[in-house]
Amino acid sequence: MADSLVLEKGGAEAARHETLYFDWRVLIPLAALGLDLALHLFIPTHAAYRPKVLPYFSRLLIILIGIFAVSPIIGIFRPQFRKQLVFKSAFLGVGFLLLGLYNLITIKLNLIPSLYFPAPERIIGVFIKDWLFLLQCLVYSLRLLLGGFFLGAFLGVLTGTLIGWSQRWNYWIMPFIRVVGPIPSTAWIPIALVIFFKPTDASLFLIALGVWFPTTVLTSSGIMNVQKSYFEVSSTLGAGTLRNVLSIALPGAAPNIFSGLFNGTSACFLTLMAAEMIGCKFGIGWYINWQRETLAYSNVYAALIVIAVTFSFLISLQFKIRNRVLAWQKGTIRW
Repeated sequence: MADSLVLEKGGAEAARHETLYFDWRVLIPLAALGLDLALHLFIPTHAAYRPKVLPYFSRLLIILIGIFAVSPIIGIFRPQFRKQLVFKSAFLGVGFLLLGLYNLITIKLNLIPSLYFPAPERIIGVFIKDWLFLLQCLVYSLRLLLGGFFLGAFLGVLTGTLIGWSQRWNYWIMPFIRVVGPIPSTAWIPIALVIFFKPTDASLFLIALGVWFPTTVLTSSGIMNVQKSYFEVSSTLGAGTLRNVLSIALPGAAPNIFSGLFNGTSACFLTLMAAEMIGCKFGIGWYINWQRETLAYSNVYAALIVIAVTFSFLISLQFKIRNRVLAWQKGTIRW
């Protein structure tokens, strides 16, 4: 009894020690931000920038310093948060140092053309002054993107299921896919603008086409790789074709389907940007092309950051959905 009490007490002390543990690596981002702020404040601004110096970059650094000064304190009491922060600290530190280096070679030393490579403070200024218009363009683009994505995903899963399940459908559709599928969807822009009366309809078609091909190929591949013995057992128990497809084929091909959707997301972003730059009169791609023509490259970089953040969010959301849907795959190799 005494030994068990000692062991329980020791385990509780170890758990408490683990909870209240401080790791110095969480200070790496804070140190990088402090160095960036010191260089920004004490190195004089180049003469080419002095008439138009803005305080946005220094304010951003101060806000980030405040966040990463509080984060280690939170990490002392939240082990899971601390582990994530420690894991990402080196990457964040290097990223902040690169940001400071870019600020150094632009606004401080003027080593690269300021017209094409604006200082960070000018890019931040675009977000502050033009955020509403950027948001409107993003919402417009997301409407096209999600509409084309869901249409292409539905048709891709349907087509992939048909050619993966039925030899007859495979015979008629697969040659068409081999001929048409590898052609980049952006190559169809001139034809789509002729066929469809509205540029938005043409954009929806092109985005759906970009998602359809990888989803179709990987869905059919996944269904073909499902073990035949599963269908034999299911049919023996009285399951029909539809039940076999819905309960065995599609769940078994789910990892491949998600891989196709991931690839399709990248393709539909590329197609959306190209379609908006050529045909549409609004949207984030149109915004980039418009600002490029007026040589407002700080606005171009701001829009590119919006695209990068949006794409990263959508991919992360797909990963979370995939992990929840494929929870039964726990323990196998994952993306």
